[in-house]
Amino acid sequence: MRPRGTLSNPPNRFERQHVEIDPAFAPSEAELPGVELIRDPSRSVVATNSSPDVGFDASVNPYRGCSHACPYCFARPFHEYLGYSAGLDFETKILFKPEAPELLRRKLASPRWQPKTVALSGVTDCYQPAEQGLRITRGCLAVLAEFRNPAAIVTKGWLVTRDADILAELAAHEAAAVLVSVTTLDRDLQRVMEPGASPPAKRLEAIETLARAGVPVGVLVAPVIPAINDHEIPNIIAAVASAGAGWATKVMLRLPHGVAPLFTEWLDRHFPERRKKVLSKIRSMRSGGLYDSRFGVRGVGEGVYAEHTQALFDLACRRHGLASKGPELSTTAFRRPGADQLPLL
Repeated sequence: MRPRGTLSNPPNRFERQHVEIDPAFAPSEAELPGVELIRDPSRSVVATNSSPDVGFDASVNPYRGCSHACPYCFARPFHEYLGYSAGLDFETKILFKPEAPELLRRKLASPRWQPKTVALSGVTDCYQPAEQGLRITRGCLAVLAEFRNPAAIVTKGWLVTRDADILAELAAHEAAAVLVSVTTLDRDLQRVMEPGASPPAKRLEAIETLARAGVPVGVLVAPVIPAINDHEIPNIIAAVASAGAGWATKVMLRLPHGVAPLFTEWLDRHFPERRKKVLSKIRSMRSGGLYDSRFGVRGVGEGVYAEHTQALFDLACRRHGLASKGPELSTTAFRRPGADQLPLL
């Protein structure tokens, strides 16, 4: 069984009733539930957003929930909309959308579709372990390549290298970019921060593989956690630049809704001696709280610590020649297969 990022299932904030387990009867880590795959009956697959903090307005999420099991994941509260918990449910009850490729094809074929970049992993990772067998992400990429519609991917999964062929096909039309999330180079730290995700060495290998295939690849250092991985920024930037990354960006730790208590629980379990320092630094850049939802602030923070961390990151990127953002993807090659033959019918 894969290790878990959390050991608890806190109450769903939308539910009036919940079950509390007496700590004396709580399951041990070895008794925690395994991953359950649940078919998602969604009849639409392209989600849109208007957030100024997000670099895209259309996304496809083949999965809901994520068995990478990162305890700090900002997406955990989304599981509560489905009636589940942001805790163990998020990392063990994984909803998958087998019809996603066909639903995406219908969307792109519609005359109402205006070509634009479609992001994969807008919420949960499209290359989490379930993708190995289900291949839904690959199916969606194949559709995007068929239409030559730009695709952007964010992932912690080495499995992205499996689809380097499709990504290279899109990249030939300036229509693909991948952000590999590299949070730490310390394998032991990665095991507790992201227990179900690919090891740091495999992520560096993924960067190398994609770059060799001609796919524009950058790096997302996220989240930056005070007194946990912030000191690694210079080494991470050096390593990813050497691997072939072209740009890098970062996101400071975000703890919306039920993520804050889950993260605090994680600190108590793995870093009790750092708990006070970590939370103090977070509050110093979050107006005294553990989360600040304001646009333009939630991903970067405010105050001396946030400014110092940004300066450290910028210096490392300049030193290693990494840009601050990736290439602008192009829609000029977009096509609707078969559309040119309609007049012959």
